Amino acid sequence: MKSRLGMLTEKLAIFVVLFTLFLQVSSFAQNANWINLDTVKAGRFDTGRMWTFEYPPLDYFNQAYNFKPDETWFEHVRMSALRFANYCSASFVSADGLVMTNHHCARQSITQVNKEGEDLHANGFIAETLQDERPVPGLYVDQLVLFKDVTDEVIDAMNEGKTDEERSKIESEIIDKIEQREAAATGLTVSVTPLYNGGRYSLYGYKRYSDVRLVLAAEDQLGFFGGDPDNFTYPRFNLDCSFFRVYDESGKPLKTDNYFKWSANGPAVDEPVFVVGNPGSTNRLNTVSQLEYARDIQYPRTVGMLSTLTNMYKDMLKKDPSRKAELEDRIFGFENSLKVINGTLKGLRDPELMQRKRDFEKNFRNSVNADPELKQKYGDLWDKISDIRKQLTDISVKNFALSMNRFTTPQYFFIADQVIEIANELKKPEAERNELYVGDELNHTLESLIPEDFDYEMNNALLLKRVEALEEAFGSDDPIVKKFTGGKKGQDAVQYILSHSKITKLDDIKTLLSKGADEVLNSDDPFIYLLLNTKEKADGYTAKSKELTEIESSYSQKLGEAAFAVYGTSIPPDATFTLRIADGVVKGYPYNGTIAQPFTTYYGLYDRFYGQEGKFPWNLPDRWLTPPADFNLSTPLNFVSTNDIVGGNSGSPVINQKAEIVGLAFDGNIESLPSNFIYTTEQNRSVSVHSSGMMEAIDKIYKLNRVSAELKAGRIVN
Repeated sequence: MKSRLGMLTEKLAIFVVLFTLFLQVSSFAQNANWINLDTVKAGRFDTGRMWTFEYPPLDYFNQAYNFKPDETWFEHVRMSALRFANYCSASFVSADGLVMTNHHCARQSITQVNKEGEDLHANGFIAETLQDERPVPGLYVDQLVLFKDVTDEVIDAMNEGKTDEERSKIESEIIDKIEQREAAATGLTVSVTPLYNGGRYSLYGYKRYSDVRLVLAAEDQLGFFGGDPDNFTYPRFNLDCSFFRVYDESGKPLKTDNYFKWSANGPAVDEPVFVVGNPGSTNRLNTVSQLEYARDIQYPRTVGMLSTLTNMYKDMLKKDPSRKAELEDRIFGFENSLKVINGTLKGLRDPELMQRKRDFEKNFRNSVNADPELKQKYGDLWDKISDIRKQLTDISVKNFALSMNRFTTPQYFFIADQVIEIANELKKPEAERNELYVGDELNHTLESLIPEDFDYEMNNALLLKRVEALEEAFGSDDPIVKKFTGGKKGQDAVQYILSHSKITKLDDIKTLLSKGADEVLNSDDPFIYLLLNTKEKADGYTAKSKELTEIESSYSQKLGEAAFAVYGTSIPPDATFTLRIADGVVKGYPYNGTIAQPFTTYYGLYDRFYGQEGKFPWNLPDRWLTPPADFNLSTPLNFVSTNDIVGGNSGSPVINQKAEIVGLAFDGNIESLPSNFIYTTEQNRSVSVHSSGMMEAIDKIYKLNRVSAELKAGRIVN
């Protein structure tokens, strides 16, 4: 019989073994290898569900939803949809030219019509009568009234080219020729757009309406409730809608036969819905090597750049709160971009998503190689593109370190570049100089080199980053880099450069130029020295990058031809800011250990307001603090669906099978950010304003009954 001590020892040993196994399993579960990547396959809709109107997926709609729309339905939907200027989508929602789009698409227009003494961003805009609707200068909407396949004409012409450069030049020339010819024949605004990376070419003809007037816009706090913290998230509580009206040439509301009627109840859970809009751009047909370049080179660099700029501007805001309005707008822009890029980068670093892309590419290549004719024409394209990306990788860091752009390059370099140009002009007789460098004009040019509000602090911070980039690209012992920095590092290098420069102050620049052109061009000024001694390298890297990307573009165009040959219209082309219809269903999704509900309500809006103690960006305008007694807080405000959308879809109508408005797309959730390169249905969701939520606000909060009556009737109600 075992002793008590022996039994305890045995139990302890078993516990240790089991606990060790638990730790190993837990650790393994957290490792990406827990997923057997060999079993991961491409999804049916990895390339998305943004279908074109020239190739509508009739059989798929029937199979998925038992829905058989005919040609009349598609034409009505197409003619009811609009492109809002060159950045958003919209739609007609009454027979009298009433137009619906997002509030954030209207922000620029709201600023334009704001009169002295008004603050329409804070207080909103309500046109009580038809006469109060305000014209927006320069605003237009485009209606797609014509589309035509011009693939054969374009590709036949391109095939006359003997080199990739010739093919690219011919492509531009033939597209320009077609556009001019069709515009003259139709009187429409015409553009030829490559689909499938140039595997197909479609001509689109738009009827443009240029008399567009603002009717209703919510306050900014309702249109963008929750601000940047809630942006790209869900649940959401945004009244992100605005209304405009198109007027005809006689100055009367436009009469249109095609418009979306308003749904009485909005969508139900699991109901099929369709987003009709103009998605901006995607890269879902990119090869794996192109995606790996974006993952390893392009996006990390962009994240670093945006993070640097964000931190700089936040530091500047702390030190100078008087610049709040100016700096907060820039910070918002940087942070918004950071969310997008970081979300995409996270997707590119997801082993499972990348394995799905690899599986798609493997299947695509196998299909090409199985056909002798396709193999001969397209079989080596993936390897050629991979080689291009390797060459770009080799020069990328150096090209970035020597490139100049307005966001990441200190202004000192642009000043030095202009001083060099002035010096070269001064070597010429006055009669041969550019007029900017003669007499009084030369003085004006000099005075403009360093503006009064020149931000030395920001430019010094950018200079530190540029020093680091140069050292990363060429090494700190590189003779040119060493001469530029004085052999110093970090802030010591920055101080050395600035203390030895003659172009950071206007008086010093004038003194330098007064000594003559040769003095400038032989100057030991660090900025001038670096530009003069790296110009040949910089030009070489730029030229090489351009050459490689042009060659790759021709390969991608041929790969598009191969994709269309293999898949036809069973997969949609990448987004091109042209009209698409994306199908989906209203559906929540798992997140944060729970389930995101399909709908949010006005109850949730006020819960968010009180839960955040009414602090910005969760504060509410005065009229929303005490809503009328008949305002129904249980009214749905936002909802999510599985529709495939990206930037450019903002303002897209969400319709049901009867072509009725059930919502207005305004965002994607955070899980949808990798959709630039892959579309997934598991958690990818579009976020829309509910039709009932819009109607409740128009009726009860803004009391613009003439518009709510028009939406219900589909026409102006007297």
